Amino acid sequence: MEKDLINQPTLATDETGSATLVELKIQIPPELYVAYQRCSWAIVHETGRQPLAVMEEMVRDFLVKHGC
Repeated sequence: MEKDLINQPTLATDETGSATLVELKIQIPPELYVAYQRCSWAIVHETGRQPLAVMEEMVRDFLVKHGC
């Protein structure tokens, strides 16, 4: 049986062992994956922001757009 990704997140921890991030896995067509990688890379390199900050902004924007 396939792992339930919603109920069993992968946690990243800081130096104290406290959870700081949760991994989000989604399944998308290859062309959307390439477009996401290209877009996030461009934002990182144009702004100098950290990749994780760009990822968080993209997820927040999606949630706000859909009223979540």
